[in-house]
Amino acid sequence: MGKYFGTDGFRGEANVNLTVEHAFKVGRFLGWYYGRNHKAQIVIGKDTRRSSYMFEYSLVAGLTASGADAYLLHVTTTPSVSYVVRTEGFDCGIMISASHNPFYDNGIKVINGMGYKLEAEVEAKIEAYLDGEVEELPLATGGDIGRTIDFVAGRNRYIGYLISLATRSFKNMKIGLDCANGSASAIAKSVFDALGARTYVISNEPNGTNINKDCGSTHIQILQKYVRDNGLNVGFAYDGDADRCIAVDENGNVANGDLILYVCGKYLKEEGRLNNNTIVTTVMSNLGLYKACDKAGISYEKTAVGDKYVYENMMNNGHCLGGEQSGHIIFSKHATTGDGILTSLMVMEAMLECKQSLAALTSEVRIYPQLLKNVRVADKKTARENPAVIKAVEAVAEALGDEGRILVRESGTEPVIRIMVEALDDTLCKKYVEQVEDVMKKEQLTV
Repeated sequence: MGKYFGTDGFRGEANVNLTVEHAFKVGRFLGWYYGRNHKAQIVIGKDTRRSSYMFEYSLVAGLTASGADAYLLHVTTTPSVSYVVRTEGFDCGIMISASHNPFYDNGIKVINGMGYKLEAEVEAKIEAYLDGEVEELPLATGGDIGRTIDFVAGRNRYIGYLISLATRSFKNMKIGLDCANGSASAIAKSVFDALGARTYVISNEPNGTNINKDCGSTHIQILQKYVRDNGLNVGFAYDGDADRCIAVDENGNVANGDLILYVCGKYLKEEGRLNNNTIVTTVMSNLGLYKACDKAGISYEKTAVGDKYVYENMMNNGHCLGGEQSGHIIFSKHATTGDGILTSLMVMEAMLECKQSLAALTSEVRIYPQLLKNVRVADKKTARENPAVIKAVEAVAEALGDEGRILVRESGTEPVIRIMVEALDDTLCKKYVEQVEDVMKKEQLTV
């Protein structure tokens, strides 16, 4: 990761560590970089945060000042930007969002011409420009100055694409949608209404400051109650930019990313459409998912945490389904990034084609209790490689055997060691996490 760009773009508190000047210069660089041999065309989407308009205008000013034409999708989802970039021939796309973060944060995510996250080497060049390490870029003049084009038609084409993917009508299905007062507010209801669903929507009245606030995939209990109270068949909750989806079955039980991977993976396997008979997960996926996959004859691979790594594995090995526990699910036949609304449609396909409820489809998976604790340390590498810590981790792994697991890893962004234990019950999880943490304290590794 670079100084500004992390695993999911340039993110920070608006006008604190992500400023309008940053956005202007990112626009200046991208307009120049992609316009060296032709007039660059760059498409921009944004979520509903109050600062998203401010950053949109700053980016547009930078892009057009460098000679690029800026196409505005307005409020839309991250996956829609990815879709429009790769299907409409844009040089790159920009999504203004901080995903599931509170409204006062924001971010700039750049998507390359193939719909993937921007290459690290280009991000490094942007950072060098932000820090004044390269000479100032030329300004466009006269007729070379870029234009700004309203491109809501691109978002509408994406909506049409989603509708086209459904294999059956959703008629008579009562479906709840929690739009997190974010990007999904502009798209999700239109898709489900067009497919004939009786659509029940909450948290779809964004005001600039209520995105993700007590709603969406990070506050799933709101949708759980709503599904139960209204007798719905299923519910889907999205995050701020709608690249995540968490489902709720008809009984109000949560189906997180792991359960969605199982439901869709098993359905695709039975249909003969699960490439290599394999799903791609991260190391944080639940042991219960792996045991259920073993029973169903589904293979799996594990990557580092981050949908970026999941997608890299999928592309390198020809897999078609992968994702994270958090609800980033990638269907590579249809998209190049996690797409919450698309994920909802794929879950609906499995339910309708199998003629089973979501509760029935997930019943074969026993999710193990999981406890994750972040332990602040003076030095991550020293703490992780401490002999006493290694010995303690090995002792826990041996004690758990086949009925649990322990994962100890370094945070990619903080001076933190993450200790995760899965076991048969919460008491065992707590016991073994504290056992390793106590060794770290004894070794004077914590702060």
